[in-house]
Amino acid sequence: MAARFLDSKTSQNASYANSIAIPISVIGTPQLVAQQTLDLSAGTAGLTRVEFTGIIALQLPLLPAVTNITLDVYRGLTTGGVLVFSASENLNINLLGPQLITIAGSDFNAPNTAGVAYTVFVTASVLGTIRVGPESYNFTGVSD
Repeated sequence: MAARFLDSKTSQNASYANSIAIPISVIGTPQLVAQQTLDLSAGTAGLTRVEFTGIIALQLPLLPAVTNITLDVYRGLTTGGVLVFSASENLNINLLGPQLITIAGSDFNAPNTAGVAYTVFVTASVLGTIRVGPESYNFTGVSD
């Protein structure tokens, strides 16, 4: 059986490199970077999934230090939702320019309702890490 397309949306803060300069100003506190809702109401219970991809460009603080970045994807509008994906990576301390982090994941058994929200948060371990762009996230709902 082929998967049926249900809905697809994009959340894009920055289309180009170095087009934003948003500091991550609180260590260990998730900062919202993407949010979108999908209509999954036409899906089949237990056979609906949401696939997502994304990219974020970050720059080390002015005084380079080992910096861990975490990207979390929640089903819901806040960190109180269902965590469906999490990835962490250390930025390369030898690169002073922007560094790209990409993600690709899935939420299996997504609910079959309209307005299912997905939210992406970034967390940094060092004060002064800067979001510089591009930032773009895609969410697609399918069902068998």
